[in-house]
Amino acid sequence: MSTLPESRRTQPELPSPIGQLSGAVVTALREGELPSGPLAAAQESARGADPYGLDLQLALYVLYELHYQGFDGVDADQEWEPRLLDLRRTLERRFLDALRIDAAPEADAERTLAALQIEPAGFDDNSVSHHLRRDGELWQFREYAALRSLYHLKEADPHAWVIPRLHGRAKAAMVAVEYDEFGAGRADEIHAGLFAALMADLGLDPTYGRYLDAAPAQALATVNLMSLLGLHRGLRGALVGHFATVEITSSPGSRRLAEALRRMGAGPAAQRFYDEHVEADAVHEQIVRREVVGGLLSAEPGLDADVAFGVTATGFLEDRLGARLLAQWRQEESALRIPLPSPVDSSAPPAPLAPLGQNG
Repeated sequence: MSTLPESRRTQPELPSPIGQLSGAVVTALREGELPSGPLAAAQESARGADPYGLDLQLALYVLYELHYQGFDGVDADQEWEPRLLDLRRTLERRFLDALRIDAAPEADAERTLAALQIEPAGFDDNSVSHHLRRDGELWQFREYAALRSLYHLKEADPHAWVIPRLHGRAKAAMVAVEYDEFGAGRADEIHAGLFAALMADLGLDPTYGRYLDAAPAQALATVNLMSLLGLHRGLRGALVGHFATVEITSSPGSRRLAEALRRMGAGPAAQRFYDEHVEADAVHEQIVRREVVGGLLSAEPGLDADVAFGVTATGFLEDRLGARLLAQWRQEESALRIPLPSPVDSSAPPAPLAPLGQNG
């Protein structure tokens, strides 16, 4: 019997809106009514909104979450409410159009994936995992874990949406890797559960969605990308590219994070999550490159550019998040919109000098 925290036993609360877009979405879901005026105004506003800004990213995250766990008190039928889907599509187009410009690949899928294994000059100074391993502090790792919980507590779920859209080699290999992510038949080995145990070990609340209100736009965008690619069959190639990026970069990054936790004196449950990924993802990397990506492009060579885009879009958004975290931490400031309460055995950073704006 599993003894890991059940982070998804209950539905999360709706977050606090911060602008017109997220306000229209949250109000519609909270009240169960969909007045045409605010939604029409949100549609118009979305067309000119900052594609990476907090208001758009929070609205998109809330709409996507209807397809995962939903929210406490929100009718499950809202998942397929046409006017909310119409607004979501407008937000998605704004986000995706920006990514196709800002993260356009410069090479084919094979060369784009190969580049992931080469650390560029200065990477050590701009990498969150390098920073945490070398001289990061426990309060910084706790912030990192709180933000990553938005994905890791549903780890592998967004990628599972691609399975019905694959066939042959790619499908068989994708299912094999996902089987490991979901614990290989053992509830106590599900990676989302291992991350919940990591959070508890670090004095964080492992409740699903607990830190949504604290997440800056850069963190929300990394999760929204997975949902966007997963929910659209036409973006299956890009989702495979995203999945390949995660698996290829996971093992070395996880090794550094495991070393950081050992240096900080974290408990065994915290260390286990990353130790597990060092071993598992080193194997997954080869399967994903040769069988998932290779199988997909053998069957559908026209998706090569889409796979490459999935790789570059993932890297672009991860770089933005890393820059946000490191910039705040180097000033001894919280990178969260709402700083974490300090545990008894850890020192906390100073509070932010000023409230974060809508693009925070």
